[in-house]
Amino acid sequence: MAELPQKHRVSVSGVLKILGVSRSGYRAWKQRVPSVSEKHRDHIKDAIKQIYDGSHQNYGAPKITEMLHRQGESIAEKTVGNYMRQMGIKAQWVKPYTVTTIDSDFNSELQNILDEQFNPSRPDAVWVSDITYIWTYNGFVYLTSIMDLYSRKIIAWVLSQSLEAIHVVECVNKAKQMRNVTSPLVFHSDRGIQFVSQAFQKVTEGMINSYSKKAYPWDNACIESFHSLLKREWLNRFKIFDYKH
Repeated sequence: MAELPQKHRVSVSGVLKILGVSRSGYRAWKQRVPSVSEKHRDHIKDAIKQIYDGSHQNYGAPKITEMLHRQGESIAEKTVGNYMRQMGIKAQWVKPYTVTTIDSDFNSELQNILDEQFNPSRPDAVWVSDITYIWTYNGFVYLTSIMDLYSRKIIAWVLSQSLEAIHVVECVNKAKQMRNVTSPLVFHSDRGIQFVSQAFQKVTEGMINSYSKKAYPWDNACIESFHSLLKREWLNRFKIFDYKH
């Protein structure tokens, strides 16, 4: 049996000589106490990691900075971003795309009553709605949501396997039942064919229908931002089976 090679021990003196470091300098380095700024930096990095892990790796520098401010830390977003790069962590971001708006072709007749006034003075004064897609192993499904613009709360939602208007109607009926709405309110959406159908007009009778300008998502920014956040931070990060399975 062949003999195993002997392990060679490397002396500290030899390494210091190769590195050009004096023994006294090495001893001083070993005995050095971390400075206050170094301790604070390590403390901040630990806090960043805790917030990041607590968000399931979703939060980036802006949100982590906000959370640190809530904890009483005074730190700039740029510094948080630099620390995150040093730590090798970043917010998750997945952004696939598919079309969910089927243009209704009633551009001249549909009016934007809301006009980007996103802060109504009372609940149930303005509802906004949008349809987004969700990828699953069995193909796309579609999420229709209705938000009360006063509280930014989702008051009704429906999952479907098609973009038929009947699913928007179902969502509107759920919202009406949830809020027991009797007085007229503004209902804002994009110009998708689902939102101009006869069935939609009937279910929103007594409401004031408002529509975003064509190819201008900022008119319905609140609920579109919600759907974007929902997918970016949760749905697009996981492989999802069809919701009926």
